[in-house]
Amino acid sequence: MNWSDLESHQRVRALIAELIPGFEPLADIDRTRGEFHIAGRRLNVAGFPTPSGRARFHAVRIPSLSEINGSHLRLMTVRSEGQFNTVVYEEEDIYRAQERRDVILISADDMRRLGLVADQRVTVRSAVGEMRRQLVRPYDIRPGNALMYYPEANVLVPRDVDPQSKTPAFKSVLVELVAESQSAEPQLPLVALNVG
Repeated sequence: MNWSDLESHQRVRALIAELIPGFEPLADIDRTRGEFHIAGRRLNVAGFPTPSGRARFHAVRIPSLSEINGSHLRLMTVRSEGQFNTVVYEEEDIYRAQERRDVILISADDMRRLGLVADQRVTVRSAVGEMRRQLVRPYDIRPGNALMYYPEANVLVPRDVDPQSKTPAFKSVLVELVAESQSAEPQLPLVALNVG
């Protein structure tokens, strides 16, 4: 095995496509950007794996969100429109009208409460990591919450898992924003250079 081949994401995908039945389309996904269904999987089959074939619902206690106070927000990490799992094809996210990924999106109410302005640089800190020079931007999200892109924001996500679901807290990370400047960062105009 030539381990240096595994430095290329495309080569890793090609090996997966070669070795795992049903994953053949993965070999060309960076070129085709096409979604695919894994062969042999059941799709659109009505029913549930219960004796009656019907779903069973259970009421669950919603955890308290009281630890959010002061400059803290609850962060969720999300994928963008131009992304498949961890593969980012485009910086732009047309779903959220963002042209870049180094942003934290919070409510306009939280921006006012924290004394922040659009496109101001902030450091985002959690109990396990921090991300510097992020642009804070207003977004239609419930106050007390924030949104950043995955996988970049993984540095903020604790490695412990929920005891019941056994999944990391990608949708519930307590973060704090610290202003790096007192004003918005100027957006520099694009300049065409005439070389030659």
